[in-house]
Amino acid sequence: MTNQTTKPVKAIILSAGQGRRLLPLTENTPKCLLPVAGKPVLAWQIDALLAAGVEEVTIITGFQVAQIEELLQQRHAHHPKIKILFNPFYEVADNLASCWIARTEMDSDFLILNGDTVIETALLDKVLNSEFAPITLSVDFKDSYDADDMKVQLNADGWVQQVSKIVPPHQVNAESIGLIYFRGNGVPLFRQAVEEALRHPAELKSWYLSIIDRLAKEHLVNSCSINGFRWCEIDFIEDLARAGIIFDENAS
Repeated sequence: MTNQTTKPVKAIILSAGQGRRLLPLTENTPKCLLPVAGKPVLAWQIDALLAAGVEEVTIITGFQVAQIEELLQQRHAHHPKIKILFNPFYEVADNLASCWIARTEMDSDFLILNGDTVIETALLDKVLNSEFAPITLSVDFKDSYDADDMKVQLNADGWVQQVSKIVPPHQVNAESIGLIYFRGNGVPLFRQAVEEALRHPAELKSWYLSIIDRLAKEHLVNSCSINGFRWCEIDFIEDLARAGIIFDENAS
């Protein structure tokens, strides 16, 4: 099933960081270029987006940008709508600053994808065809959540109440997988919130999900369950091995 929206959807991939928790693998290689089942994380992401009909892709880069440029030249030179925006603040800022760098791309419906989340095309199709909401947070469920999970509290109708790593355990219903869909008035609301936030120097160290958490308080953020679809967030070396198993296309 392909996306039925009237205008093509854009994607913004946040891939500026080095991924220090994956050292020594990321000493000279950005996290987004680490191989999963023989293919770089970023290549998995772009291939899934293209297969879902998303052809306009902006990658926010930072650490070892030349290697990412080389990958795009090798694999996607025939796709003129795939491009790079460089975030010069990647050493001192978190991913809210990458969103600020990408704010001019936020002029129509778009997806934000974290640079360390590997996804399959069917998962993207589910999100792109989800019930309309200004902002749609892709979530999954499990029995228990650890300190590093981006935890989500939902109301009875599936709307997001809060999203943060520090949601109290008794309030956690799901986890954010790092894929968000912005539509309609969600587009300018998020862009304006990003622009406003970066006027305050302290926000350089913020995650963009702090803004999603704020907008959730205004009943603007719905959830889309991607339970049962293939995805993997890569934070630690053991995550790479797990992603390799999940996305091994030769496995039976």
